[in-house]
Amino acid sequence: MTGTGAPASSGPTDPGRAGARLRLARLARGLSQAELAQMAGITRQAVTGIEAGRWDPSLRVALALSRGLSVEVEDLFGTPPELPPVEARTVTRATGTGVPVALAAVGDTPVALPLVGDRALRPGFGNASGATLPGAVPGRVTVRRTGSAWRSVVVAGCDPALPLLAEPLARLSPPLGLSWWPCSTRQALELAAAGLVHVAGIHLPDFDPGADALVGRHLGDRGAEVVGFAAWQEGLVWDRALGTELDLATANDRGLRLVNREPGSEARSLLESEAARCGVPLGDMPGSEAAVTAHLLVTSAVASGLGGIGVSTEPCAVTHGLGFTPLASERSHLVIPAPLLATPEIQGLLRVLAGADLRGQLAGLPGYDARPCGDAILTVTAGTRPTAATARAPDGVPRPRAGRPAAGSEP
Repeated sequence: MTGTGAPASSGPTDPGRAGARLRLARLARGLSQAELAQMAGITRQAVTGIEAGRWDPSLRVALALSRGLSVEVEDLFGTPPELPPVEARTVTRATGTGVPVALAAVGDTPVALPLVGDRALRPGFGNASGATLPGAVPGRVTVRRTGSAWRSVVVAGCDPALPLLAEPLARLSPPLGLSWWPCSTRQALELAAAGLVHVAGIHLPDFDPGADALVGRHLGDRGAEVVGFAAWQEGLVWDRALGTELDLATANDRGLRLVNREPGSEARSLLESEAARCGVPLGDMPGSEAAVTAHLLVTSAVASGLGGIGVSTEPCAVTHGLGFTPLASERSHLVIPAPLLATPEIQGLLRVLAGADLRGQLAGLPGYDARPCGDAILTVTAGTRPTAATARAPDGVPRPRAGRPAAGSEP
């Protein structure tokens, strides 16, 4: 057995990010740290140190690890190249700096399509694989297939960036599809516990001490890996025409219509906590009896004048040009049931999370922090108490919640 190289130091390659890529690649192969160490001719403690970002591997060790995992050494430990800018025509007038766009070539002309407002929602019908036949019973249906089905990663959750997984999954060989079921954190975990989805997308207040108990309550009997996805702020959103600042008490006094979220969502919990803090009778606000089921639907309703105020994320507020008052710093995680780690769908997903493409897409969305993408957050061993895999922010500095804690209900 040989040493790993040198202690981690600042440089062009972030040891913590390289360590996260190594861990995801190892999980995608279904290997333990000891098995990978034996394949690479190093100690298990060395693998642990590299994955934790404490050690930079030597060139020989990096090559041995990449051979053992059947990946290019640059994909594990390299720095992605900077892509040159492209001059493109836009289908609308200039919309400012930092606006996400979809790039395409029409003939020889690069064209940019700004993904702002409701165009970020991509309204339209999704591809269906079949249609249900008569005779359905609760929980089961018979489906008349209308097209060939292919392997897809089924993800439940409400983070509007989850569809960004589709393109890098489709680039894999063999390609994978993405089936996204938008729902609350609680429902996503319930679906994962029932074996109906590969992944539960959850979001919780920054470093919520109850995250391990929440995941363990739903998946403690099966075990789970929790992998970081992104971070952002959540808070009140409103039309800027109403002023530069707006709080819930003022919105209630002015009789503004509320765009509510469904029970069980973190947004609903956060709204109820803020209403209690401000002494606002939430049930008396116009619109409180109805609910939408997605962050972008909240901001779309407010931007179109169907409502006056709601709770959503800062990236969604920016997309629709709305005012924003932060109430909480949130972390978005992907919860993977342990029995599914060896499936082709999860192995492909782990490769995507370890790559630079997805992180670049997340970082390009205003208001998104892509640094947590691929981080080891939590390991829940089947039948045991969960243990935190990491307890620090990507820069090592804990970030407190931006506003008041949303207490009293499950996210």
